[in-house]
Amino acid sequence: MNPNIEPSAGLVIQNMPSSLRLSDFKLIAFDMDSTLINIECVDEIADAAGRKAEVAAITEAAMRGEITDYKDSLRQRVALLKGVTVAHMEQVYTQRLQLNPGTAELVTACKAAGLKVLLVSGGFTFFTDRIKAQLQIDFARSNVLGIENCVLTGKMIDQPWGDICDGFEKRRTLLEVASLMGITPAQCIAMGDGANDLPMMDACSEAGGLSVAYHAKPKVREQAMVAINSGGLDRLLEVFTN
Repeated sequence: MNPNIEPSAGLVIQNMPSSLRLSDFKLIAFDMDSTLINIECVDEIADAAGRKAEVAAITEAAMRGEITDYKDSLRQRVALLKGVTVAHMEQVYTQRLQLNPGTAELVTACKAAGLKVLLVSGGFTFFTDRIKAQLQIDFARSNVLGIENCVLTGKMIDQPWGDICDGFEKRRTLLEVASLMGITPAQCIAMGDGANDLPMMDACSEAGGLSVAYHAKPKVREQAMVAINSGGLDRLLEVFTN
């Protein structure tokens, strides 16, 4: 642990070299829901169907790692969204979704230091495409909701890389982007809050890169090299030397 930062300050560091610079890294990968943004989009969409409590309970269990089959849990939740209109999803985006504190500042700092930015989410392109454009993110991968006549079908659309962006796909995507960039996982940072983020976080930390938990579930905080437990995402900048 960095002796200059006390756990009570809401920033916990463990098993991390003491003199890293942000510019030592070349890629940072972010989860979206409850990491870059303040909500779990699937839960808020379900609110329009009167099923938020039911869906949120599944989401919470999946994020804590109590549901081992993330794909099945997401299919269950998306099935409960059947009949919700695109107009309701638009309301979620315009009225409920906000960037978490420090998001824009951290992304800007990463870009200034020469890093590329990856958004890899178990959420949906309806939201990730907009966040990607808003923050000028370089790469993004997430799930595509089935829509017919402006109404959700309750299913997802298969993509060339697979059917659902789960933890395994997050890890694979990070490694794929790193390979395309000609860099190693040791030059990557992965940041998330839920159990489905652990595979990509572990891919970084096990190779000498950096894993970061943001206001995360206990299991994720325990395994991350950096845990931001209070404050915004830009608190990550505190762990680097100038």
